[in-house]
Amino acid sequence: MDRVLLIEDDDIIGEMICMYLKEEDFLVLRSHNGQEGLAALHEFEPDLILLDLNLPDFEGIELCTSLRNITPVPIIIISSNSRVSEKIEAFTVGADDYLVKPFSMHEMKARIQALLRRFKLGHPTETPKLQADHEVTVPATDLNINLEKRTLYVRGESIEMTFSEFELIRLLYEHPERVYRREDLINALRGFDSYINDRAIDVHITNLRRKIEVNPKEPKYIKTVWGVGYKFVM
Repeated sequence: MDRVLLIEDDDIIGEMICMYLKEEDFLVLRSHNGQEGLAALHEFEPDLILLDLNLPDFEGIELCTSLRNITPVPIIIISSNSRVSEKIEAFTVGADDYLVKPFSMHEMKARIQALLRRFKLGHPTETPKLQADHEVTVPATDLNINLEKRTLYVRGESIEMTFSEFELIRLLYEHPERVYRREDLINALRGFDSYINDRAIDVHITNLRRKIEVNPKEPKYIKTVWGVGYKFVM
């Protein structure tokens, strides 16, 4: 049974979501504020988090950042704010999806199931022994990418990434020197990221450079091709 942590202070919305998800065979724990949510994260060990951005004790984006620094599980923002800038900021700090209130419970369930499927594919509980892991090391560099386990090590250190960030680095790595237009990258990620656009691509690239480059301002691996897009250089 999948475990969902709901961080929502509105009693009506909170109870509706809890009731619906329980009827759909999810195990649900509701926290009424950010402090409760952070405490529940360790005790409840959810498979997915539903996070309201308007909480009494936490600024929602700040809490999303804190949660992402602690856990890799999918985070869905639920908010009455429909501004594109708010959505982009949420994705920038690690949210995986964004639902605008009021929303359909059926749509929420579908998005939860889609994120859980993708997350479980990337984080299997057991690694099959039938064949060697598809592990690739960029020659004479500090990057080590395991495509089956969806892990990335930079100079020996494990790097936490969102689902979309890994899909982006995987695509670039598998086609070195190929120049991808932003439109190409948007189309590649559209099935994983509901609100992907030019700005979101640039944000993902910036975040990846911070994680893998020695000097993000002078990138060695992810190069900008001015006026076109990006490419991966070995």
